[in-house]
Amino acid sequence: MNLLASIEACLFVATKPISVKELIKVTGANDVDVLSALDELTRLRNVEGSGVHVLSLDGTVQLVTNPESAEVVARLAKDEVAPELTRPSLEALTIIAYRGPVTKPEIEAIRGVNCSLILRNLLMRGLIEERDDAAKLQSVFSLSPDALRFMGLHSKEELPDYATLHGNAHIDKLLATVMTETPPASV
Repeated sequence: MNLLASIEACLFVATKPISVKELIKVTGANDVDVLSALDELTRLRNVEGSGVHVLSLDGTVQLVTNPESAEVVARLAKDEVAPELTRPSLEALTIIAYRGPVTKPEIEAIRGVNCSLILRNLLMRGLIEERDDAAKLQSVFSLSPDALRFMGLHSKEELPDYATLHGNAHIDKLLATVMTETPPASV
């Protein structure tokens, strides 16, 4: 696969802006080639007829929708987040509520399946927050203040059996075992 396609694929699956340094790292290409591929991708995508544009800001890059499509995208986003949460979404949200801050691989280890789309949906709904964690060297997910307000709670410690489930030894052991193995494949 060529570098431009690899970068485009990485940007497509990312839930947040990716630094150019990260693209250099994951593609194994040098900085000149990555910057050149990003310029080409921007030239190809940031045109009137494209529904997807490349947004560059402060050393990060992200695929975004064409501003001309904002009305249609807003309708889709409203429809996508309007229905009730699915059982898998509730499972992921529960894991994040009780075990957060937690990484995507940890969530997937507990659930046993890929959670990329579920996490995206929960982020879009404002039920969870994502931030980088220097100690874990990756993003972690936590329950959002909006989710707490929606549930009528002042803190996540008010969740039923929070102390027992937050520090559950069986889950800690599972995560320790699984995290030393290869993490689940992402889509």
